[in-house]
Amino acid sequence: MTTRRTETREERLAARLELLAAEKDLTRRSDELARRRQELPWVRVDKEYRFETDEGSASLADLFRGRSQLLVYHFMFGPDYTAGCPSCSAIADGFDGFVVHLANHDVTLLAVSRAPLAKLQAFKRRMGWTFPWASSHGSDFNFDFNVSITEEQQREGGYEYNSRPGTARQPPRGEGPVAEIPSRSTPDGPTTFAAMSGTDAATYTRERPGMSAFVLEDGVVYHTYSTYARGLDGLWGMYQWLDRAPKGRNEAGVWWRRHDEYDKR
Repeated sequence: MTTRRTETREERLAARLELLAAEKDLTRRSDELARRRQELPWVRVDKEYRFETDEGSASLADLFRGRSQLLVYHFMFGPDYTAGCPSCSAIADGFDGFVVHLANHDVTLLAVSRAPLAKLQAFKRRMGWTFPWASSHGSDFNFDFNVSITEEQQREGGYEYNSRPGTARQPPRGEGPVAEIPSRSTPDGPTTFAAMSGTDAATYTRERPGMSAFVLEDGVVYHTYSTYARGLDGLWGMYQWLDRAPKGRNEAGVWWRRHDEYDKR
């Protein structure tokens, strides 16, 4: 027998209408946040970045692919990873469905990671993805947009993430300094995600999740917005569905896997 509170249909309707009012308020506040996001000052990007893509070497402006707006997902896949971050992989599972719609609204969506292009291409084939994915290997791009840190920064805590100064922390079993990633802070810690990515916790957490938006006007690229950590939850399609399921996210540690790693049931 269920331990959850049950009510009559009429009682439930009254409670639902009360919740609906709160949902409508949240929707209006979300619309206001979107407006404020779009009103943020633009920052001109003068630095020359180079990327490797399926079509060859590209500049940041080239990544727009002829459109005026660019959305970059900073996918955690460092040079020493053997597979992409499981959480980033879960988020990226939705990209293929969005890409065509965004492209027809003058927006290019792509992922960028520091791993060499060949690694990204192999993992992309494994996952069955078709969205564009560029390698920033050898570039300052990830560091400049605060989604990668150096070993020295990790050791000394001298870096920025999510618009705040970062600090180092000591993980269990003496693995060395590991900078915490708030959106990956499950009871399992970063060690599980690192193992799933074929590396150690310190190496794994030198990469960070995030997304950045850019606009191209009169041949000049401007940075317009970035978000990190739990700011990415809205892009994680499965969470939006789980938040509406009867038991919610119902999380107990690292429960998700890459889509080809779940037990066949």
